[in-house]
Amino acid sequence: MKRIIFFLTVAAVLLGSTTHAQRIETPTDTTMNTINSKTIVFITGAFVSHSCWDQWRTFFESRGYTTIAPPWPGKDADAQTLRARHPDKTLASVTLGNVIDHYIRIVKELPEKPILIGHSFGGAISQMLMDRGLAAGVVAIHAAPPKGVFPYEINFLRSTSKALGLFTSLDKTYMMSFKKWQFAFTNGMSLEEQRKAYDAIAIPESKRAARGGLTKVARVDFKKPHVPMLMLAGTNDQIITSHLCKRVFKQYRDKGSVTDFWLKERNHYVLGLPTWSEDAEAILDWINTH
Repeated sequence: MKRIIFFLTVAAVLLGSTTHAQRIETPTDTTMNTINSKTIVFITGAFVSHSCWDQWRTFFESRGYTTIAPPWPGKDADAQTLRARHPDKTLASVTLGNVIDHYIRIVKELPEKPILIGHSFGGAISQMLMDRGLAAGVVAIHAAPPKGVFPYEINFLRSTSKALGLFTSLDKTYMMSFKKWQFAFTNGMSLEEQRKAYDAIAIPESKRAARGGLTKVARVDFKKPHVPMLMLAGTNDQIITSHLCKRVFKQYRDKGSVTDFWLKERNHYVLGLPTWSEDAEAILDWINTH
């Protein structure tokens, strides 16, 4: 494990790396602390199908929102089809820059700035789009860190090191094993539940896109004012630990912007847990208060 940490740290340098909590003070621009949008874009993380948002979309649409959950480039198929393509050279060629540009085009075509709700790497991408002025509000659920917060947590490294492709071909996709899935996503669940979840949404991933999180493409300006943002973390999450989420939260330094942090007893499969509707309801309440 020490060797993995050493190589990841070196890679980051070579690639250009340098409970509830709340931080709200009187803003200089009150319009930035108000969410005026009825459109939601759900942004999927790495390793999983965009179908993970299906029940979330139904929930928010029943509350009057228009929602979309666009797949990443190269992932426009169901989980079974995508797994059958592995190793997939087309998906393997996708970079994080490609993914961000893909979402930028989608967001700019919408009739209004959307609320961005992202999970895992999708939570990091949501912050990157917010940094570019493309969000009315952001909800980052168990979000991977943007550039500037190096993820040294042991469980994160254990869960993701192979996805970076440091010692394997970048022209082949990475498929998370069921054993790794049990550790990283569905820890604490029954074997039957773990297998059902894996079969339903686990898909191959581009190592280039995963590695992009260490590059300047993933950078955000933590100091500048931003729209309201809610960050959620899980005490049982072993891939994106609550400690890592809290470190990202603390980087946001504009005292006039709404930046909230919630900690709940959840693993990384938070979107599909029996408590998902409770979380969706709480997020809706948060949106409505801003």
